[in-house]
Amino acid sequence: MARLTVDIVTAERVTFSEEGVEKVIAPGTVGEFTVLPEHAAFITTLVPGEMRIVRGGEETSIALTGGFLEVRNDRVVVLADAAERAEEIDAARAEAARRRATERLAERGTSEDMARSQAALQRALLRLRVAERRRRRPGGPSTP
Repeated sequence: MARLTVDIVTAERVTFSEEGVEKVIAPGTVGEFTVLPEHAAFITTLVPGEMRIVRGGEETSIALTGGFLEVRNDRVVVLADAAERAEEIDAARAEAARRRATERLAERGTSEDMARSQAALQRALLRLRVAERRRRRPGGPSTP
């Protein structure tokens, strides 16, 4: 049976690189989509959201802050603005970022400040959602 090779790359590092992937579920501009082996070639933009990669029945969650995805010859390449595996997310740090962004939004600064604060809030909420999903998954880390 055909499988996918998946590479997720940011300007700083390779976040994910594996062969034998069964499917990729990604956040696209018009909604979530799934890539399976032997998928037609295409390129699309990604919006901030959770990417899920299934390999050997195990699911890996990655928080993406946007980017591009290309599918060609059973290879999926993601060029992401930022990408973090669920197990890399520091939930306490993400919660602190959420609080700071919420406080800045309450201050009602310039429209540019508000846009930056709103983007920071969305990133923090995404990171918290992905971290929480991993924590609730069977076999995930236990709750303190």
